[in-house]
Amino acid sequence: MRKAIARRSVSAISLRQMASPEASQSVERTLKAEIKIYYDLHAAGRPSAPLLIALHGYGANKKQMMREATQMAPDGFAIISLQGFHQHLKEPKEPGGPLRFGFGWLSNFHPEDSVRVHHQAITDLIQTLTAEKIVDPKQVFLLGFSQTCALNYRFAFTHPDLLRGAIGICGGLPGDWETSETYKPTSAAVFHLAGEKDEFYPPARVSDYEARLKLRAQNVEFKSYDAAHEIVPAMREDVRAWLQKG
Repeated sequence: MRKAIARRSVSAISLRQMASPEASQSVERTLKAEIKIYYDLHAAGRPSAPLLIALHGYGANKKQMMREATQMAPDGFAIISLQGFHQHLKEPKEPGGPLRFGFGWLSNFHPEDSVRVHHQAITDLIQTLTAEKIVDPKQVFLLGFSQTCALNYRFAFTHPDLLRGAIGICGGLPGDWETSETYKPTSAAVFHLAGEKDEFYPPARVSDYEARLKLRAQNVEFKSYDAAHEIVPAMREDVRAWLQKG
């Protein structure tokens, strides 16, 4: 009888151990999966043209950014509008209407993974269009609005020899700008445009951006506009003039 009680006691202890958090901890693992990244191409009509790669902000899409980019790129430029690879649903425009969709680039969950995908996408895009004789690899300009501004700066200063210029509109600098050893000095020109009424990047936040960008870039231009978190006509005109200077 005592043996039977002992067996039952041991079984009860084992079950309690199996059910305890300490005995059943989960382990996070990863696997690699391939995704498609979509982009629209506006060809220049001639081979080996200058290239403007334009990236939209959070919640937008490639068609919206292509409309902006075509108003900023000078004649003779090829234009790429790349679409974010994190999709999400958006509310209908009117009650009962169909759900819409938007795209983003990263969140605070393992952002280094999204940064890696972004870098690979830009690198592959330049290599592909160069191999197809569509663009001149020595005249590649990268433009980002809002969320993609800091992402593009990460790329520009991690790959200092791939770009002729980088344009940031109503966005920020990488959070590790001063501390990371990844970023290198570049000869690429930088043009940062800010909105004086921008609720996300107000003047107090961006006032030192020009000086901070000059830590790694010699040719930096910073300009403020009577604008909120948006792209206004004066910005389009100035970007176009800046690109024309090459």
